[in-house]
Amino acid sequence: MTITDDHLELLAETNSDAEATVRSVVNNADTIFTWDYEKGARPGLNKLYEKAKGAQWDGEKDLDWSIEVDEEELVRLAGVPDRASLAELGVDITGTSFERWGEKEWIRSEIETATWALSQFMHGEQGALVCTAKIVETVPWIDAKYYAATQVMDEARHVEVFAKYLDTKREGWYPVNTHLQALLDDIINDHRWDMTYLGMQVMIEGLALAAFGNMMNLTHDPLLKQLLRYVMSDEARHVAFGVLSLQELYRELTEAELFERQEFAYDAAIRMRDRFQRQEVWERVGIDVREAITTFSSGDPNEDPFQQLLFSKIVPNCAKLGLLDANDGWLRKRFETMHVIQFEDHPDTEAEYELLDATTGVN
Repeated sequence: MTITDDHLELLAETNSDAEATVRSVVNNADTIFTWDYEKGARPGLNKLYEKAKGAQWDGEKDLDWSIEVDEEELVRLAGVPDRASLAELGVDITGTSFERWGEKEWIRSEIETATWALSQFMHGEQGALVCTAKIVETVPWIDAKYYAATQVMDEARHVEVFAKYLDTKREGWYPVNTHLQALLDDIINDHRWDMTYLGMQVMIEGLALAAFGNMMNLTHDPLLKQLLRYVMSDEARHVAFGVLSLQELYRELTEAELFERQEFAYDAAIRMRDRFQRQEVWERVGIDVREAITTFSSGDPNEDPFQQLLFSKIVPNCAKLGLLDANDGWLRKRFETMHVIQFEDHPDTEAEYELLDATTGVN
């Protein structure tokens, strides 16, 4: 991938307020009360609410925190990167600072990368906590308010368990990636309640669901596998909530209004794919951020199987919402360019959740 100087400058940005403990973001939305208390007027949402009430788990009691975590051994089990294995992935470290690295440096880098990724999961879950609380305030339907309230509890629990894992099983956590924070800020800033759904429930939570599944399949840490399995059981329900809610609204929108949603979805997709570049990791291990990004962005992201996999939950949900083909297929054409349109026929999260519930009883 060819990176312009301006783009590289943007990608190399890191968190400028890493020492701060609070952040204030303007929320432009109106708080909506409804005096229509008819429960079950939207059966799909009501069903999710009833399921959610019985699906609460306790991170303190249901996870085995006695399991010891050996970070270095986990890297060895997964495979320590080296020049040859990176070359197979299309990464050429010839003439770079990475060429001087030995096994010790690569192990440290992999440990830091895992900690960084888990930290961004934690920060993203707090973003979901805030956004879902906003949905409780702004959505006009009582069934949606009821369900969103259960998700607030889910998200609080997710933040809790990721924070405990990072504090007790790893050496602390990283600050929020500046590009993730910018995306969360944009979602919170928008005054339209459906944009909160689209940005968080469909885009960020959809990508997170795919990323959690990938990490759960790859990690050799039994505690982390258990933690991610519990979180994913909630996340599938959360994305289904977003799809169910937006389907009803989007059937009533004009082409111009749908185009705004298409643009928002595409912009979020590009930002999530291209901007989360482990900037904070390279700073910590003493590598120039610009050099690292240039080195590891040498391939075409459109051809990266892992990057493509992240959209396996997003594309079918956008299709179900009618966003792919509105405005002469504007979003479809862009997902084709990103080489992710093949996921269109994968089960959308609502169907996937229904199948999971029917066949396994997992809530």
